Amino acid sequence: MTCLPIFLRCSALAAAVFSFGCSMAGPAQAPGVPVGVGPAPVLPAPEKNLIPTVNIAPAVGWSQSQGPRAMAGLTVTAFASGLDHPRWVYVLPNGDVLVAESNKPDKQGQDADKDNKGIKGWVMGKVMQRAGAGVASADRITLLRDTNGDGVADVRSVFVQNLHSPFGMVLVGNDFYVANTDGVLRFAYTEGQTTLTGAPTPLTDLPAGNINHHWTKSLIASPDGKKLYATVGSNSNIAENGIAAEAGRAAIWEIDRASGKKRLFASGLRNPNGMGWAPGTGALWTVVNERDELGNDLVPDYLTSVQDGAFYGWPYSYYGQHVDVRVQPQRPDLVAKAIAPDYALGSHVAPLGMAFAQGQALAPQLANGAFVGEHGSWNRKELNGYKVVFVPFDKGQPVGLPLDVLTGFLSEDGKAFGRPVGVAIDPRGALLVADDVGNGVWRVTGPGVASAR
Repeated sequence: MTCLPIFLRCSALAAAVFSFGCSMAGPAQAPGVPVGVGPAPVLPAPEKNLIPTVNIAPAVGWSQSQGPRAMAGLTVTAFASGLDHPRWVYVLPNGDVLVAESNKPDKQGQDADKDNKGIKGWVMGKVMQRAGAGVASADRITLLRDTNGDGVADVRSVFVQNLHSPFGMVLVGNDFYVANTDGVLRFAYTEGQTTLTGAPTPLTDLPAGNINHHWTKSLIASPDGKKLYATVGSNSNIAENGIAAEAGRAAIWEIDRASGKKRLFASGLRNPNGMGWAPGTGALWTVVNERDELGNDLVPDYLTSVQDGAFYGWPYSYYGQHVDVRVQPQRPDLVAKAIAPDYALGSHVAPLGMAFAQGQALAPQLANGAFVGEHGSWNRKELNGYKVVFVPFDKGQPVGLPLDVLTGFLSEDGKAFGRPVGVAIDPRGALLVADDVGNGVWRVTGPGVASAR
C-alpha cells in the first residue's frame, strides 16, 4: 500500500475516499451483472492513481437489540456473544463448536514492520484500528456447547490457550490439529473433552517470520485423513518486499500427517483462506484475496478449484494471464502457465470463510454450492463485501450470481456493526458465522434445520 500524505491532514482518518488519477475504459459489462462477478467476469482496465482509495467501514459493534439480516425464509440468532475477536469456527463430530479467538501476531526484530514502516505503517495501523483489527491476539480456542438444543451455546470453556495467532483447525480420528501462524500443532483429543490437557506435538512449520503480512493459516484434511492442506498468504501486495520474502508463500501446502513432511501443492494464490472438498467431484476449492491498488473494480477476489502443481499468477499476473506491469522484473514463463480462477466474487470483498452446503436443510436454493464469508473492502470507493453469500453450483462448477445469505453488517452511514469471517455447517444443518467485530458467532437456520428437542 502506498503512503497517503492526505491522511496527515485528516485527524479522524475519515472513511471518505481519496482517489485521484485516471483510468481507461474497459470492456462493457452485461446489463444487470455486477462488475467482476461470476464465472466469466469482464475485467476493466487498471486505474493509475497517485493516491490509492482507502475506505474502510469503522467498527462500532452491535447494540443488544441488533443483529444481521438473513435472506427470506431463514432466521439468524446469536449462538454466542462476548468473544474476543473470533476469526474461525470448526464443528466437532459431537456438535461442539470451536472458535479461534485470534489476531495478527506481535512483530519483533529489525524486519518487523518492513511492509508497513514509517508514515505508511502508522496510517495502516490507524486504519486497522478503525476496522476493529487493532486488538491483541487472545491466542486461544474456545469450545461452545449447546446442551439443550435451543440454538444457543450454554457451555463455554477454554479448549486450548497460549497459542500463536491460531486460525485453522481440523480433527482426524483422535488427533486435533491447529494451524498457528508459524506452524501446525497436534494435540490428543477424546470425544467430549471441553479442554485439551496434553502438551502439543509440532507437526511442521509454516512460512511466517517478522514481516508475516498475511498471518492467517487455514487447515483442512484430505478425505482419507492421510494429508493436511494449509494455506499461506503472501508477504505483500505485489512482492514489494522482494521475491525472496515470498518463499513458500502465496500457496497451499500439502502435509503428510504421519511424518510432517510437506510439499508445495499449488502456488500463485495471493492470500488463500477457507478450503473445502466439493461434494460429488471431490476437488479441493479455496477462496482467495487478490491484489490491491488497481482500481475500484480490480482485481476480483475469487473462488476456485485448486489443481495439484498449478500456478495462479501472483504476483506477475492476475485472473489468469493479465500482466501486472507494476511487478518487475516480470516472469513471462510463469505468466504463460497461470490458470484463471473458476469464479469471481467481486473486487476487494475479502473472502475468508468458505463451506460447502450439506443438503437442503437451509433452503432448496442453498443445497448445492458454497457459502462464503466476505470480510469486506478497504481499497474501494463503494464498500463491498461485509456479508455472507452463497455461490450456486451445477455439475460441479459455480454458476450464475451469488445469493446474499446474511447481510446488515453495515449501517446506513457505512459503519461496521460486524464483519463475517469463518463459516461452518453444524450437525443439524445450520450455518455458523464468526463475526470478529461483533465478537460473536451467528447461527442461521431454515425450515429444514433439525431440532434437537
